[in-house]
Amino acid sequence: MDIVKEVLEKQQQTLQKYKPITVQKTLDPTIDVGHMMVSDPNYFDDEQMKADREKYVLDLTRDNVQLLINSIWELPTERVEESIVAKLPAAKAPLPRARKLPVPKPLTKWEEFAKKKGIKKRTREKKVYDPVLDKWVPTYGFQRYKAEKEKDWVLEVPQNDPYRDMFKEKRDLRIERVAKNEVARMKNIARAKKIATPRTGFVGPESASAKQLITASNIAKASTASVGVFQESLPNDKQARGIGVKELMPGEKRKKKASTIAGEKRRNMDIVTKVLNKKPKIDIDRAISLQKSEARAEREEEEAANEGTGRKKAGKGGKKAKAFSRKKPKGGQGKRNHSKRAVGRKRR
Repeated sequence: MDIVKEVLEKQQQTLQKYKPITVQKTLDPTIDVGHMMVSDPNYFDDEQMKADREKYVLDLTRDNVQLLINSIWELPTERVEESIVAKLPAAKAPLPRARKLPVPKPLTKWEEFAKKKGIKKRTREKKVYDPVLDKWVPTYGFQRYKAEKEKDWVLEVPQNDPYRDMFKEKRDLRIERVAKNEVARMKNIARAKKIATPRTGFVGPESASAKQLITASNIAKASTASVGVFQESLPNDKQARGIGVKELMPGEKRKKKASTIAGEKRRNMDIVTKVLNKKPKIDIDRAISLQKSEARAEREEEEAANEGTGRKKAGKGGKKAKAFSRKKPKGGQGKRNHSKRAVGRKRR
């Protein structure tokens, strides 16, 4: 009897370690089985949180997980390879994404053509048998290139050109093919990102812009002996700013343009139009000042003339009159006679 009692007590102690599967809460938590998520709207117990934070959080988490497991066991289940699997329903709560939705990869030019024509992609074997090498070689990859190099260890040279390097031509063709594939790859990337590309080549950050091309065209056009005077203009030809004869040839004067009847007529018409359309600028203050200065000058001349006539009448027959009436000496009186010999200086 004591043994039975001991076993029952031991079982009771073991059962006390595990909490029951039933959980009681004031407010029912929101359970989204599709996301396997539980949202608990109940308030925290501040006293228990302050007493033992870790134990309180652990018990709260255990209760919510128990509710989630109870909801999962209510779903229909099936056995798959000795395991019981429950089918989760569709999620209820919409969760925000960390990144944007993945965009489907755009088709390349060849893939679009194959889809339009109904061409299906064929799977190639990784290795094929090469009867020349008598072994299995890879269908593609660098090992395939090694096999081709091993197979073509000798190449036939044409009879008409015995010094022709066939290995170099084969290598150049391979490099050209690789470059062509790279250009096609870059074009596909540009088309996917909606970047404008020319018909040939690829426009990248190192390529020249439209402004740089116009500047280069103007410089090349003005690099002739006539500084681009006799160069024909292309249709829709644009002129770059700050690029002219003075900038291209500092210190040089602009050469005279070629004189043609049509060009001369056009220049003359431009000059006439410029003169006729030019409006004269009238400075009223300057005109008034000029008129005042002219009137003052005329008045001063009249006063001077009146003073001169009065002096002449008052001084008739006097010394001043004689001084004014004296005749001027005739020209040539002060000149030396070079025919006469000059006598030396007299001494006193």
